[in-house]
Amino acid sequence: MTDYYEILGVARDATPEQVKKAYRKLARELHPDVAGSDPAAEERFKDVSRAYDVLGNPEKRRAYDMGADPASPGGGMGGGFGFQDIFETFFGAAGPGAPRGPMPRARRGQDALVRLDVDLAETTFGAHREVQVDTAVLCPTCGGTCCRPGTSPRTCEVCGGRGSVQRVARSFLGQVMTTQPCAACHGFGTVIPEPCTECAGEGRVRSRRTLSVDVPAGVDTGTRIKLTGQGEVGPAGGPAGDVYLEIRERRHDTFVRKGDDLHATLEVPMTAAALGTVLSMETLDGPREVDLRPGTQPGQVVTLKGLGVGHLHVGGRGDLHVHVDVHVPTALDDEQAELLRRLAGLRGEERPDARLSAANPGVFAKLRDKLAGR
Repeated sequence: MTDYYEILGVARDATPEQVKKAYRKLARELHPDVAGSDPAAEERFKDVSRAYDVLGNPEKRRAYDMGADPASPGGGMGGGFGFQDIFETFFGAAGPGAPRGPMPRARRGQDALVRLDVDLAETTFGAHREVQVDTAVLCPTCGGTCCRPGTSPRTCEVCGGRGSVQRVARSFLGQVMTTQPCAACHGFGTVIPEPCTECAGEGRVRSRRTLSVDVPAGVDTGTRIKLTGQGEVGPAGGPAGDVYLEIRERRHDTFVRKGDDLHATLEVPMTAAALGTVLSMETLDGPREVDLRPGTQPGQVVTLKGLGVGHLHVGGRGDLHVHVDVHVPTALDDEQAELLRRLAGLRGEERPDARLSAANPGVFAKLRDKLAGR
């Protein structure tokens, strides 16, 4: 075996820095630009480059110190790219001596994603739902064996049950033995002489199933609920995948949800806002009283604690925020108009002075902006 240490003129325990320094010195001396067209110098330059390629790479040097020559044909290329890698690159199969057992016919089934539409009340309090899914189930005739009842798989005569066959191929390395999946049994090692007629040898059939699911309080649009092992059965009776239920919350006519809080708009007469009152409002929990203090302004928010959506997995609930919209009458009879004129006189507002202020969007616009985070 070539002594690369001797070529570079370094000791076997030389440090990487010493190896690099020796190589650079020799490379400068032997480079064709310096040595000219001397054939001996050219050959020596190749030897020095080959020696540094091995000793300058920690993995190649370690293999060389153990007796292998990474630079020689078939000796391993070092750097994580050896003979086996070359073989697989050119032939796409395992190298000599690499065991290839038959592949299992049974494989895990795929997962399924099902959309589940729910109402706001269901996301607030939780619910129990029945969901229908179309999926693959175990074949009732063969029980997943893929064979007609009374028959069984037969060992492949081509590969002898190994699931793979070997052949000799020629390459730049010479004659090599390649291992490939058996074309007769597709790598399973067995063949199905008489497939089940109901599942066509798949071991599973399509069927519609009804699943029961508990929807926890606090779920929102995009939340996924995992039903382990409720997905499709795999080929040849393989383990079943999972079902993921993706929640989509329907729009509510009254309430708007933001996180676990609910928002609603309550329209009240001008007189009630000015004098104050207690109104009854229908919530998801039934009728609740809303206390309006005298002088309640348009857009003012009254918060009802604990009447929002339930918190997911942690208990408790969000709040219900009631946005007040003061209704100004547009059609007054003579008596009502006279009363308002008298009130304006008492308040000195017969000719009120206009006061400019920053633009104030309406109640619905403010609510929309608030929920949009603006």
